[in-house]
Amino acid sequence: MPISPDRAALAAFPIDWGGLAPLRLKSRAIAEGVYAGMHRSIRKGAGVEFGGQRPYVPGDDLRFFDRRALLRHDRLMVREFETETDRALWLCVDATASMSYRGRRAPGAKLAYAALVAAAMARVALATGDPVGLAWLGGAGTHGLPAMAGREAFERIVGALEATSAAQDWSGDAGAIERALAPVAKKARRGAVVLLISDLLDLAHESGANAESALSAFAPLSTGGRTLIALQVLDPSEAELDFEGNVRLRALEGGAVVEADAGAVRAQYQARLAALTDVWSRALASRGGRLLRATSAEPPTDVVRALVRAIAEVRR
Repeated sequence: MPISPDRAALAAFPIDWGGLAPLRLKSRAIAEGVYAGMHRSIRKGAGVEFGGQRPYVPGDDLRFFDRRALLRHDRLMVREFETETDRALWLCVDATASMSYRGRRAPGAKLAYAALVAAAMARVALATGDPVGLAWLGGAGTHGLPAMAGREAFERIVGALEATSAAQDWSGDAGAIERALAPVAKKARRGAVVLLISDLLDLAHESGANAESALSAFAPLSTGGRTLIALQVLDPSEAELDFEGNVRLRALEGGAVVEADAGAVRAQYQARLAALTDVWSRALASRGGRLLRATSAEPPTDVVRALVRAIAEVRR
């Protein structure tokens, strides 16, 4: 479970950016470092195929003007193309209360780190011409965005990421994540990449109806030829339980309180955490997807580069 000092839960937690801001500049720098030398889409595929002809209409792009039709039939025609696969990247960012946590070794909160990775991934995708959409799990002040490309897309995505606060307790609501992902299931077409950035904790805690309901809601998005990638972001203190002596910890979601000797329970805690990630890893791999793990203290450029590499590999 996410861990925090024993304190009263707040309704919403503004993003603790720490050293991860400003988002626009940091994400652009990360994307440039990852994108240098690539000069291609983060996904492989034929892209488009010839879809027939239709009569020319004033305002049509002259690049697709069919000169052969004019010479042979004396008719003004334009060639049409059909997209073989949807090139969109859908970012699904967890902004539930547990994502507000920041330990003493992290440069910022988990949500800040997730926002930075999401913005950098959007920058990489948009640079290759791929549209990017944004969906939220929980949060306050959230603003979802349809898949879009172009110059303004990055600014709109960054603006939505910056305006969000961590909020909502989903530990006992087994259907919350399914409702949150419903727009993505409806709009993402064949070939789209759906990237979930979350700590994967307390979306459905053991106190809820189903400890794996988050996975049960996310995994079906692989139907219809979509590719699923999940990035688990943990604070270093969560990943290692690096406290010493007797500690009293309260979950940011679910309200559970634990008092224990950190050293005595560390191995058991890490084993349970590993079991959770193993379930996700095997489930996504069986559907052609991938689970990656990171802590909020790792260089974000390395994480974004690993995500781009993973997307390219699963699309081969």
